[in-house]
Amino acid sequence: MPPRKAPTARQRRLGSELRKIREHAGLTLVDAAALLSTDRTSISNTESGRFGVSGERVRTWAGLYGCPDESYVDALVRMAEERGKGWWDDYRDQLSAGALDLAELEHHARALRAVQIMHIPGLLQTEEYAHAVFQEAVPPLNGATLRRRLSHRLRRRDVLDRPDPPQCTFLIHEAALRMTFGSRKVAQAQLGYLLKQSERDNVTVRVIPFDVGGFPNAGSSTLYAHGEVPQLDTVQTDTPHGPAFLDAETRLANYRAVLDRTQEKSLSPRKSRDFIQQIAQGA
Repeated sequence: MPPRKAPTARQRRLGSELRKIREHAGLTLVDAAALLSTDRTSISNTESGRFGVSGERVRTWAGLYGCPDESYVDALVRMAEERGKGWWDDYRDQLSAGALDLAELEHHARALRAVQIMHIPGLLQTEEYAHAVFQEAVPPLNGATLRRRLSHRLRRRDVLDRPDPPQCTFLIHEAALRMTFGSRKVAQAQLGYLLKQSERDNVTVRVIPFDVGGFPNAGSSTLYAHGEVPQLDTVQTDTPHGPAFLDAETRLANYRAVLDRTQEKSLSPRKSRDFIQQIAQGA
């Protein structure tokens, strides 16, 4: 199988999970090569995501490594057997790899939990609000790039409309509700759209009001994507250079605690809708 030019985050994740299984079995690359009757370079390239791997091979490797978790192995097999392009591939070579990886992460997530401090969550943004946010980019985006980013942002929202949408919990700080991107009319329309989306069966919106004071990791927004099995969960954080993806077990546990503690300080869904309505009326 020829090497990939640029493996996606999901392809790299499959490889890293195979490495974890090998390491948990106490096997070095040399040990694994002998066990699998292959060379260690081939294993290394597969574990880095540079080489693809079949579902059958994933199951064989996991079996020889002695991995006892059948549901975990089954999930990895399905990852390996994914074929075809996703809608985000339409933007390849036009947008950053991080933007494409984020769309793919949302697409495959079973559930999403997010904390947003200064912006309305991307999956809940109106076109006008998103356009106003992108206009604040430094350096300024040219017309073609702005249209591509806006189109990509709006297509991400389709994940909420699919037959089996992820269950989403959005914890939104009051600052994000009061920030005015664009005109007051744009802000009011955005809050109205947020209220409408909060009525979906698969969407829960909870507000973190100013008066609750501090909460963990208050300086940055966070997205926690639940995978098919807990071992495949992923945290995405925003950086000045694009999204960063974390999947180390300790990091995942810490971010789950952050989200739990933050949610404890947020208003109930009903009180959150009342709160948003009050801000919308004064916007």
